Amino acid sequence: MEKLAQVKLREAGQTLFFSYQEEEKASVVTTTEPVKTGIKIGGYCIVEADRGNDYGHIVSCGLNIADKTQEEPIRKIIRPANAFDLKQIDENKIKAKEASGSCQNKIREHKLNMKLIDCEYSFDRGKIIFYFTAESRIDFRELVKDLAKIFKARIELRQIGVRDEARLSGGCGACGRQLCCASFLKDFEPVMIKMAKEQGLPLNPPKISGLCGRL
Repeated sequence: MEKLAQVKLREAGQTLFFSYQEEEKASVVTTTEPVKTGIKIGGYCIVEADRGNDYGHIVSCGLNIADKTQEEPIRKIIRPANAFDLKQIDENKIKAKEASGSCQNKIREHKLNMKLIDCEYSFDRGKIIFYFTAESRIDFRELVKDLAKIFKARIELRQIGVRDEARLSGGCGACGRQLCCASFLKDFEPVMIKMAKEQGLPLNPPKISGLCGRL
């Protein structure tokens, strides 16, 4: 039986629905009992991507197709991540740190007014994504050319906002716990001062704002 799982791509990617087959077998009393497929919450899996394969960790699973809410076509989970996949994921994280250093050097070389926040490889290492913040539009075409020559891979530079910067950087909020955006929030819903008033919180923006400076 085809089921849906929500998968957060890589470490900083989107959370999307992917389909997988949950096989069933008939029991003695004519009921059905799901056969374990290795798809479980918190586990890593390999999924279909735009070009090649990618990885992510499973946020939820066992959902019915009728529960689908995203408009994009649903791609498939290829397999649960095995020991070799997990080793490659760890190696990709190490390579991403090295790539960040090279990118930072090139940013200084081109004198670009941008702040590099994070970097990550796709599972098959065919694409590298660099996340950055900037106060204005940046012409990074020459930077992309240089990075493509160095890494021999497709390069994507993705400009993000202050909320995404806090999510990628992580940290603790005023409550002393891990940032909500870095732990469980999937989308950034609008937050109004009115909500703080209804909860009896002090109407002092610096006290109720997150590390990103936003409500």
